Amino acid sequence: MEHAHATAQAITQSVSYLRYIPLFPLIGVLFNIFLGHRLGRKAVNLVSPGAVFLSFLVSLHALWNLPDEGKLVDTMWLWISSGTLHVDFALQMDQLSALMSLVVTGVGFLIHVYSTGYMAHDHDVARYFAYLNLFTISMLLLVLGENLLLLFVGWEGVGLCSYLLIGFWYTDDAKASAGKKAFIVNRVGDAGFLLGMFLLFWTLGESGVWTLSFSTIQQHVAAVPADVATIICLLLFVGAAGKSAQIPLYVWLPDAMAGPTPVSALIHAATMVTAGIYMIARLNFLYALSPTALSVVATVGAATAFFAATIGLVQTDIKKVLAYSTVSQLGYMFLALGVGAYTAGVFHLMTHAFFKALLFLGAGSVIHGMSDEQDITKMGGLKSKMPVTFWTFFIACLAIAGVPGLSGFFSKDLILEEAYASPLGSPTLWLVGTLGAGMTAFYMFRLLFVTFFGENRSSHEVQHHIHESPASMTVPLAILAVLSVVGGYIPLLHFLSPMFGGHHEAEVPSLVKYLPTVVGIGGIALAYVMYVLNPAIAESAASSLSAFHKLLFNKYYVDEIYDAVIVRPIAGISNWLWQVWDAIVIDGTVNGAAHTMQANGSLLRLWQNGNVQNYALSFLIGAMAILGYYLW
Repeated sequence: MEHAHATAQAITQSVSYLRYIPLFPLIGVLFNIFLGHRLGRKAVNLVSPGAVFLSFLVSLHALWNLPDEGKLVDTMWLWISSGTLHVDFALQMDQLSALMSLVVTGVGFLIHVYSTGYMAHDHDVARYFAYLNLFTISMLLLVLGENLLLLFVGWEGVGLCSYLLIGFWYTDDAKASAGKKAFIVNRVGDAGFLLGMFLLFWTLGESGVWTLSFSTIQQHVAAVPADVATIICLLLFVGAAGKSAQIPLYVWLPDAMAGPTPVSALIHAATMVTAGIYMIARLNFLYALSPTALSVVATVGAATAFFAATIGLVQTDIKKVLAYSTVSQLGYMFLALGVGAYTAGVFHLMTHAFFKALLFLGAGSVIHGMSDEQDITKMGGLKSKMPVTFWTFFIACLAIAGVPGLSGFFSKDLILEEAYASPLGSPTLWLVGTLGAGMTAFYMFRLLFVTFFGENRSSHEVQHHIHESPASMTVPLAILAVLSVVGGYIPLLHFLSPMFGGHHEAEVPSLVKYLPTVVGIGGIALAYVMYVLNPAIAESAASSLSAFHKLLFNKYYVDEIYDAVIVRPIAGISNWLWQVWDAIVIDGTVNGAAHTMQANGSLLRLWQNGNVQNYALSFLIGAMAILGYYLW
């Protein structure tokens, strides 16, 4: 187990160029909003990816100048000043944020370039790239923020951008609803995040430390009692579970496939879903106070990894299979964080960004070539017709399956070894993760074989139009394929040691070390037998296990359960409040008062008719009544 780095950073070097990392995409946003439609597609395709590439170059420059045992800080202005509370609008770059910044801008740049080809026929490309640049800014603020408040600004920003991009084609009700679902589910998680942040702020404040700065929180974290730390960590984990799609808040991510495919790649690889992983890794010194909270994180992560993998076994939508694989892989990252192996979790975050972006962009290339078809049962035989897409997709499948020599092998095996050997780990966690690894290899190669091998099962018209994607789409695929291979050789364990302490290789039995690889290769072999050598086996298995197959295909009916238990009751109560309380009680009271006043006015209008004799008679009656009262 790695131990949290409990001391403050030794060197804090002030610089003034970190601000340019989010500033360049901001220029892209403004350009697309005010000039994009006027200057046309070529200008948009040049400025939007170019802005992210400039951010990537600045990130590289900052990495080059990063002190070995310290960080860079760029303070722009005093943001909030109230009593003893002072919050700066400041960016910081240490080893963790440097890695995240390079992933966001590097992978994000490739996705931007790919988008220029994928969205070549969309008329609203300026709006699309404005959202895409804004997504990049939000994620950069999240990972570069020097304090919790700025992290939260980025946190909400990625939530907003996911809503805008998932529902990009908003005239389609299903796509617009998917965007709303992502937005609402994330609000549930965000409520937990806010409560955790407030409780941390208040707890430190009671000790006289009113701060939201990460470095100051780390210096005074010992002032947080262990039981309070557990509550804070669990509340923050609720937020992380929402953003990073863990049980029970994962349901928005598969529906997020409604957006354009490059958006799916950006969400799944470089931005939103990594936010929860980053937040817990950033606050590792706080989580170190609560083994209970860490155990919850590890258990939920392992359960999610296994649960999502079972659903991925039978899905037929190419993007849905990848979506459930993302949920499962994020579970592995939380498993690593939960057993205190922060470096392993962040390592898998990086390698996953490479091969998952490649998988989604490869799926986009397939969909593009298949005239928007997403059902893999209507595909097949694409290996020879789309060779670049096939070979790069094949490399990504090898990487995520954990085949030795590729990036996913190093990071996933490291997680499983830590899940077994760490003081917070257990053989059960390791076994669940190993079974998930076997299922991952099976369903990813099932996807590959059904899509690219055998005879094409689409209509004659679709087959006539099948073609390889243009260079703007295949070049990013090739670069990501290279990264999916070499990503495991980046010396990340040493690089991140100032953040999480030195990494010591866990001593595990040979069975623990080699079984995940054996299980993974076994999953690939089984998929080859069932979907290439003898497809009748797959049909027979689905038929003989039809009830179980139906349960998995319908995703354990979780959406239907949520709909029956939560959505419909809330909708019913809302309709009752609208039709009874609002329309009858509130509107009835207000309208009744108005009608009463109107009736009174009409009655008085009969009296106030301008006839002086009536007024004199009224005066006489009134005077007699008063006189009679006093005489009585």
